[in-house]
Amino acid sequence: MEAAIEGAPSPADEAEPTYLSYEEFGRRFFEIAVTEARIGTAFTAIAGEEFEVGPIGSGPGGMVKVQARVRVAEPEITRDVGQLITFTVKLPLNIALLVNLKVDRIRYDVDGLVTLPLTVRCATPLQLRIEVEPPRPRDVFVDVNSHNVRGEIIRNLAQVDDEIRRVIAKFVATEIEKPEIRKARLIDVDTELGRAFEGM
Repeated sequence: MEAAIEGAPSPADEAEPTYLSYEEFGRRFFEIAVTEARIGTAFTAIAGEEFEVGPIGSGPGGMVKVQARVRVAEPEITRDVGQLITFTVKLPLNIALLVNLKVDRIRYDVDGLVTLPLTVRCATPLQLRIEVEPPRPRDVFVDVNSHNVRGEIIRNLAQVDDEIRRVIAKFVATEIEKPEIRKARLIDVDTELGRAFEGM
């Protein structure tokens, strides 16, 4: 009885297949192969990262020194399936900011967000490539919580927001070009198929 069952075809084997054109298969393969979860694996190395900014001179004559400790939180990823498959990766930031005026030090609590647009493309010989645009300062949003009017005035005078945006954009642009992240952004389909057939 068990032997008969072992040799019997499964219901899935007996089902009449629904055939696709090569073009339809390729499109469906793309949509299934590149999901939010798989994109997320490319950015797990960034999540939890902490880095120091400064001290950097800011404001008129660079007299004000700005320092910050920045922590990157878990990314938020959304996918848009159109003619191209694109993603938006949002990296939340927690920033502890210190502005040193020599005669006084003012601390700020800062929430930040870096937005990265990604596009999935195919390349020869048979590759899926996840292309990401390096962030510019304008792609970095910072919300500085000034605890008083004086802190707000100093923050604007020292151009704190601009300096923080510039440094964070540079840091993230460097991170996404690290070898482990570049590797996760490339799927060599030919190589993966070869491994699959070798294991059969």
